[in-house]
Amino acid sequence: MGLTTMIKPEEALKGRSAPLKITNKHFVLGTPMLGPWPENMEVVVFANGCFWGSEKGIWRLPGGGIHSTAVGYAASYTPNPTYSEVCGGRTGASEAVQVVFDPEKISLVDILRWFWESHDPTCGMGQGMDTGTQYRSGLYYLNDEQKAIMEASKAAYEKALKDNRKGKGSKITTEIAAANDFDTVFYYAEDYHQQYLAKPGARPYCSAQPQQVSLPPYQEWVPISFDDKVKEQYAPKLPDRFWKEYSPKPHCVIKSPNMPIVLSRKSPFREVLVRGRRLIGLS
Repeated sequence: MGLTTMIKPEEALKGRSAPLKITNKHFVLGTPMLGPWPENMEVVVFANGCFWGSEKGIWRLPGGGIHSTAVGYAASYTPNPTYSEVCGGRTGASEAVQVVFDPEKISLVDILRWFWESHDPTCGMGQGMDTGTQYRSGLYYLNDEQKAIMEASKAAYEKALKDNRKGKGSKITTEIAAANDFDTVFYYAEDYHQQYLAKPGARPYCSAQPQQVSLPPYQEWVPISFDDKVKEQYAPKLPDRFWKEYSPKPHCVIKSPNMPIVLSRKSPFREVLVRGRRLIGLS
């Protein structure tokens, strides 16, 4: 059990100047773990509890739009913290995921929908059986458009939770902060944490608590500041049939295959072989 009250920046551990060393190859996707990224890629950083399951849920999203994922520590007052330091509550960090994605193939809105639906964003300093400031829910925006979408989707999901829970315990506690509020918004975690749930001998654990409440349709909450061009730019790309079959459910990430989901047009909900690997298909 960790601290449940945020420390002050001046109380944080000193940390270190050198980043923690990681292997520069995604264990599942085979793509680079470290930048610089291709020019067409975008980046988003979020935290929603245990980062093992949070990362796996994202790298499995279909369509080939997820270029790379990594787990680490976001919003940290301590540079390059270690896992034990973060768990001690004296860094200010949250357990986070960095997602590098191709916006032509998957939308930020798709990623945010998975984010909201894959955990309970009303838990404050904890998630499931895990308590501590490192397990808080957070979104860290890199530009004004990301900020607008994060804030609008938060309001929409809070209303959806309120309607579903009949007003009880529906206040979202997710923090939304600018990446440039921090010297570095995301520090890579230790190598053994990267793609942890896909590695041999991994402990099948994730504390995330999906509420099985859907984020309302994008058209209902798209930021009013967006013109038609920007609205279209951020429109979801994952089809409804994906969410009907694969929307987050309790323990779904732990029980799922490691490889990304494939949307097959031929036959419904079948396993298909792609490049010699067995993937889950969806028609």
